[in-house]
Amino acid sequence: MEHRFSEHTRASLPDRVRAWQQAKFGMFIHWGLYAIPARGEWVQFAEGLPAEEYGQYAPQFDPSGFDAAEWVALAKAAGQKYLVFTAKHHDGFCMWNTALTDYNIVKASPFGRDPIAELAAECERQGLTFGVYYSVKDWHHQDYPTRYTYRTKRHPDGFHGRPKTDADFMKYMDYMEGQLRELMTGYGRIGTLWFDWYGDAFEREDERERARQIIDMVHDLQPDCVVNDRLGGVGADFTTAEQTIPGSAGDRPWEACMTVAGSWGYSANDTVKDGPTLIRDLVDIAGKGGNYLLNVGPNEQGRIGEAEAASLREVGRWLEANGESVHGTAAGPSMRWEPNLAAATRRPGKEYLHLDSWPEDGRIFYNQALRTVTGAYLLADPECTPLPVDVHHRSVMIRLPAEAPASVGNVIVLSYEEH
Repeated sequence: MEHRFSEHTRASLPDRVRAWQQAKFGMFIHWGLYAIPARGEWVQFAEGLPAEEYGQYAPQFDPSGFDAAEWVALAKAAGQKYLVFTAKHHDGFCMWNTALTDYNIVKASPFGRDPIAELAAECERQGLTFGVYYSVKDWHHQDYPTRYTYRTKRHPDGFHGRPKTDADFMKYMDYMEGQLRELMTGYGRIGTLWFDWYGDAFEREDERERARQIIDMVHDLQPDCVVNDRLGGVGADFTTAEQTIPGSAGDRPWEACMTVAGSWGYSANDTVKDGPTLIRDLVDIAGKGGNYLLNVGPNEQGRIGEAEAASLREVGRWLEANGESVHGTAAGPSMRWEPNLAAATRRPGKEYLHLDSWPEDGRIFYNQALRTVTGAYLLADPECTPLPVDVHHRSVMIRLPAEAPASVGNVIVLSYEEH
């Protein structure tokens, strides 16, 4: 059975969640010490590197090519409305000038700058909402219990770069709360707090209560900040689907996080997805009422690869003509039984039919036109030239030009009589 938000459900959501849902499309950025070995963000775990060995990347980290303005400008060119940056990944290396550990980019690297401060300022200047990712799991902090990390055949009790037999998770939670307080108070408006990976933590009620206290602090400091579901589900405003798109909309706000390339962190041998693939994913997600958080992994110099950038710009050009069918829309009905249609999105008075192919007979049949149709046109047509529409019982037949105006991403607008 397909579940969709009722109007009552939408109306009852907090304002911060409704505003976040309107944005639809954001940029995820995974960047840290792991960009130096260029084998992905899990390289420390994959190669079993102790903290002393992995930490040798810190004095090598001097990304002279980093330019916050360029990153934010690329997100804008892609049509993205918000940005989420990895403040601390599983390796524990902090990408801001935290006072709570010297294991950070300002104190431990020759770079000596705070990229979060620069990105937050640029997002404010260029009109994007800034957010931070924070890994609960930490392979560096000794009070993060090894048993709460990922277990494999190689690491049956979990992996930690600096294991400690008497690790105290509550002390680690104090550290986490202190760092989040820094992030929530030192960088202006924070629109998203994106937690990641908590292993077996938060199964105990005292841990869950501590998590609730942290979420309360976040909302006291940043009332408009949305929080995902990876703090043991505590305080979650939305759920996260990773590297997959759900088959249908769920009954809660959701976001799909996916990568432009294969890995989250920079990997030298990754294959980059092309623009049409990203457009199809965006349409699929928007049609199911979700948000799309699309990741790039800058290299050790702080540069986003040109192939990734080119694919993002192609999405942006499509959104320049068709963004009305994505930003600010709600989910439409399932297109499971609709030939040539990939998805539908809605806003008051309009429905947007996203084509996945141009029909050979020049006709699109839509069997879920449940209101009075007053017109149809191709969204990318600046003249809004009317398309002939034959109205049937709760369905319409739309006649199209012989040739598709674009090779991918054509959108038909159906206008409805307002009630």
